[in-house]
Amino acid sequence: MLLCSARTIASAWTCFLLAIFGSKLCLLQFPLPLPFSSIKEEKDFDFPIMACIFTITVVVISSVMLILIRLLYVLYQTGKPLKTRGSAGLAPPPLSTLIILGSGGHTAEMLNLLAMLQKDRFSPRFYIAAATDNMSLQKAHLLEETEDKVEGISRSQFMQIYRSREVGQSYITSVLTTLIAIVHALWLMLRIRPQVILCNGPGTCVPLCVIAFLFKVVGIRWSSVFYIESIARVHRLSLSGLLLYKLRIADQFFVQWPQLQRKYPRAHYVGCLM
Repeated sequence: MLLCSARTIASAWTCFLLAIFGSKLCLLQFPLPLPFSSIKEEKDFDFPIMACIFTITVVVISSVMLILIRLLYVLYQTGKPLKTRGSAGLAPPPLSTLIILGSGGHTAEMLNLLAMLQKDRFSPRFYIAAATDNMSLQKAHLLEETEDKVEGISRSQFMQIYRSREVGQSYITSVLTTLIAIVHALWLMLRIRPQVILCNGPGTCVPLCVIAFLFKVVGIRWSSVFYIESIARVHRLSLSGLLLYKLRIADQFFVQWPQLQRKYPRAHYVGCLM
């Protein structure tokens, strides 16, 4: 997508410059009978304009090239292990982790996965669920309360995010709610800036993961996205999973059925996690 937009911008600037230089050639071949003073004023006036156009062109092309180089670097590094620097002889520092919950089976699968997680390696933990999904956060609270009793300290926070579209909502009004959800997701990501993102299919994970990928490109924060497709997806990916897979946003993509791994070769088959 970014490559297409870069080509479009470069083509537009090329056509613009050709139009300008073409008009100059026409004036040179067929000069108008203007007084000498008018010609001199026109030449004096054209030089700063041309210099400004040239400067803007160089800046735009350089910016596009830098973005493309950075994008290629991010795509190349995507999927590689996250490097954490610890002191000599000591364990690496814990990683701030964002856990995205979804209603129903998504939350049950995620909490079952978190039960096997090394909590001391992934801390602090930030739980996010949709604004209309209170049950998922309550279940996460219960899980963390058990851990807090063992560790004696709380290392988790719970947040809610606006949905882009509710079930049965019209497409016209969903445009506004989608914009609000994107702005809210951006604010949450700027606040959290996680090093690790865990998600397993709810629609709320898409804007958060896309923003995390853009943060990589612009250099704000490098977040590794781990996507675990739901066990309910046997023959094809969910829409959220398909987007993160096709756009190469997920660093590691896991499926729970072997036929999915054969269909999507960049995915990793891990068996049933439930």
